This record gives sequence, C-alpha cells and structure tokens, in this order.
Amino acid sequence: MRSALYVPGNRPELFEKARASPADVLLLDLEDAVPFDAKASARAAVAAWLRAVTTGPQRIWVRVNPGAIGEADLAAVAVPAVTAVCLAKTEAAEQVRAAGAILREFEPRPGTIRVCPLLESAAAVLAAREIAAAPRVDRLQLGEADLCADLGIDPSPDDRELLYARAQIVLASAAAGIAPPLGPVRTDLRDLDALRTSTMALARMGFRGRACIHPAQLPVVNAVFTPTLAQLERARAVVDSFDAAGGGVVLDEAGRMVDLAVVRQARRVLER
Repeated sequence: MRSALYVPGNRPELFEKARASPADVLLLDLEDAVPFDAKASARAAVAAWLRAVTTGPQRIWVRVNPGAIGEADLAAVAVPAVTAVCLAKTEAAEQVRAAGAILREFEPRPGTIRVCPLLESAAAVLAAREIAAAPRVDRLQLGEADLCADLGIDPSPDDRELLYARAQIVLASAAAGIAPPLGPVRTDLRDLDALRTSTMALARMGFRGRACIHPAQLPVVNAVFTPTLAQLERARAVVDSFDAAGGGVVLDEAGRMVDLAVVRQARRVLER
C-alpha cells in the first residue's frame, strides 16, 4: 500500500470521485474533517454508501472518532466493503482491544476488519510497541499535526524535530511483525517538490506509504513508494546470484558483498 486518500465523511458527493483516483486506499474520515454537529449525518452517509458500493481493487478504510462517538462509528461501518478502521487518538493497546470487541459484534465475518491505530500524542508514541502488538493491528499511522501541538514542536522544513517519533513508529512496527507504518499527511497542497522530498525521507526511514489529503498529492506519493525498473533489476540480480550460490556470502556485479541481510532487502523490493 503506497497511498491513502482522506475524504471527508460529510461530503458524499466526493466518494465516487475519490474511487476514481489512483489512491491505493480510500480513507473515509468521520473525525477531524467533520464538524461536531455533522458527525451523525456523516456517519449515516458513509454507512449508506458503504452498503451500496461495489468492491474493487481499491481498499476502503474509515477513520472513526475516539470515545462514545467512535463506538457508534465502529458499529455503523463494520460492513463487508471496509477492510480496516483507523482509530483516531489511540494512546493505549486497550483502545484497540475495545474497538476489536465492537467489531466482533457487528462485522460480517469474524476478524475480517483490521485496525490502523493513529498515534497523535506523546503518550501514543511512547506506547507504540504495545499498540502495534495489539490484536487486529495491520499497521500504525503517525498524526504529526496533533503530535506537534502536544509536544510544542515547530518543525523545521526538513522535519528533523520529528525524527525520534518517526523512528519509534518504524521500530515498533518491525518489532511487532506488522506492516510498515503509514506516513503522515502534508498540509501544503501546492508544493509538490517539497512533498516528494519529505516522502523520500519517510521512505528512507522505513515507511512504505503515506496518507494524502488531496488527489494532486497521490501521483507523487505513489511514485516514491513504487520501485523503479532499475531497482527491480538490481534486486532480482542480487536474489538470483545469492540463490545460485546456495547462500552464504557472494559478490554482486559491482564487487560488493551480498549476504543474507542484503538479500532480505532485495526480496522486500520485489515484494513491493
């Protein structure tokens, strides 16, 4: 999964347009994008659309609210079209388990809907490992706007102040054996060059996808997280030479050492 496109849950006229986008995941938002007095109507609109939509290659997620409103959200969107729910403001593994209990009651088949906890506070980052290891968790997502507000961070253009938090999320995901995390949104919609630069930085850190808030961001994010033909050819050559040698340590065409760690990286490129 390379990209997830947020779509406000109170804008049903945008749902089908988003389905036509190159996003790998359509992420219907019942939380921050929806005013408080429109929460109930947005939930109803999203639930109605989900029950009518036909399945396709694009996965559908829903971001639900925290607390009691979120419980009603979970019950409403636990339908066959939904593959995962994003739990806003997750700070403890118990919140994931509580969401799982609600999903068990309403989902069409047991265990079919995964959970993507959204970590948006200092407490969430410090509890990342326990959250990542909770049942149903597919991957973590980092919400940096709320995190910056919580920590009092004013990020530099290169986001260096957020490196620690980003690294914690990547480490927690790997330690729990779940999918690599989904990168945070970028709110500047006009500077696509800056989007590319920051997305490449996330990819180097171990993120394997990014959330977007506008369709114009999708081609850039998809390109960064899609291996190039040259990368695929190098990865295939590494794996082939290693397999032909029967394991151990071999040299690639450039004379560089290839051991099992290098081969693992190459296999990941091919899997992507």
